[in-house]
Amino acid sequence: MLPLGHLFTYGLQHVLAMYAGAVAVPLIIANALGLSQEQLIYLINADLFTCGIATLIQTLGFWNMGIRIPIIQGVTFAAVTPMIIIGQTHGLTGIYGSVIIAGIVTYLVSPYFSRLIRFFPPVVTGTIITIIGVTLMPVAVRWAAGGNPAAKDFASFSYICLALVTLLLVLFFYRYFTGFLSNIAVLLGLLCGTVIASLFGMVNFSQVAAANWLGITTPFAFGLPTFDLASIVAMILVMLVVMTETTGDCIAVGEIIDKPVTQEDLTRGLRADGFSTILGGILNSFPYTAFAQNVGLVGLTRVKSRFVVAAAGAILVILGLFPKFAAVVAAIPNPVLGGAGIAMFGMVAASGIKTLSKVQFDGTHNIMVIAISMGVGMITLAVPNFYHQFPSWAQVILHSGITAGSVAAIILNAVLNGTNKPAEAAIGKQEYIG
Repeated sequence: MLPLGHLFTYGLQHVLAMYAGAVAVPLIIANALGLSQEQLIYLINADLFTCGIATLIQTLGFWNMGIRIPIIQGVTFAAVTPMIIIGQTHGLTGIYGSVIIAGIVTYLVSPYFSRLIRFFPPVVTGTIITIIGVTLMPVAVRWAAGGNPAAKDFASFSYICLALVTLLLVLFFYRYFTGFLSNIAVLLGLLCGTVIASLFGMVNFSQVAAANWLGITTPFAFGLPTFDLASIVAMILVMLVVMTETTGDCIAVGEIIDKPVTQEDLTRGLRADGFSTILGGILNSFPYTAFAQNVGLVGLTRVKSRFVVAAAGAILVILGLFPKFAAVVAAIPNPVLGGAGIAMFGMVAASGIKTLSKVQFDGTHNIMVIAISMGVGMITLAVPNFYHQFPSWAQVILHSGITAGSVAAIILNAVLNGTNKPAEAAIGKQEYIG
């Protein structure tokens, strides 16, 4: 437990790093379903509020839930396409009905799914962590170029310069400051980058003035949930994918903070995902999972306290209750986020490489496990519509490079290195201790 001022500052750094990703799903869903601006604002507030509660559960623990490591929760992008399809046919109430049932199923199967942790030895976890970092990097690059590839000024010289200046500021604060100030290098870079952007008229504060001071999220604000079998099955499939990603993220953070994640830990973490998803369906939000964007921030800052991320959860709850505060955070320009994101997401990939450096290659098939898994994970990164001819259920699994690469790593390690003692095969027989 750190001093209160440090907790708030470190927590705010996490919030600023994940805010754009956190509000992206409500924006996409609202635009796809033709919702009004008022409804969009309500969805964003509900998302932030529920995101904060979900993060508090995951970091602090509640009953038999919460992995109690520094993991921030956010709405999963894996559910976007299915939710749009469900919403266009059955409306928001159809989305929330399927989300609630999928959350219940996730909660119930968590103890069984967590048994798969024996198939996550260092060669698999290192590969997954590396894939997570590399897969996230295009997000930072798009932010650095302005965020919207369809915009006329996308990748303009001014945007790229602003992103570069922000990245240099982060590096400067990280290298030449010490202690607390070095640990908040990302926050300082974001703040200084925003100030520089405002001097050149690149920050829009109009939404701050228009936003309300207070916004209360009430259960089932869009109506009672409706239940469609096909929609429920699709969302359950999404949550199985999400559980795979959450497993990788939890193990990644465990590696960074030097706390091995046990089967019981993973069960608690997956239960928190399920409960938070149920809560999302009740509070007009969406499915929740561990947010990979913040994994790199833990490694970059070297601040490993779960109470820091719990503070971020409390800040998110406040942002969900006070839309004007949320609008201030939303005013940070995308290029500024991109400059900081390059450092954060690169740190995730570097953490994966660090894990892989401990893996034994002689006498094992680990190099092929890594090579093929990385290749599979990069497919949709290179060609986003590579699987567009596949059945919709297959697209849900394969569209995410993180999920496809993770599944490939698990299967390849089991097939090539054997299933009796996955850890022995992955680390090297001479290093294995029974």
